[in-house]
Amino acid sequence: MSVDELTDIFRNILENSSINSDSDFFIMGGDSLLATRVLSAIARACGVELDFDDFLDAPTPEALYKKIASLT
Repeated sequence: MSVDELTDIFRNILENSSINSDSDFFIMGGDSLLATRVLSAIARACGVELDFDDFLDAPTPEALYKKIASLT
């Protein structure tokens, strides 16, 4: 999974095309319910199961990419 793919997941779930790789999910309007949709999309796309704490620690596409890369 690439940073661009993660950015697209954020854009789709938040319905905001202005999101980029360093956009904070929660600052851009995300909440815990939408975060679970992001985590589910990541699990479907690349088979990596992250938990909510991982997402809180890495709330941008770039940070999530680094987190996923460290796990694979």
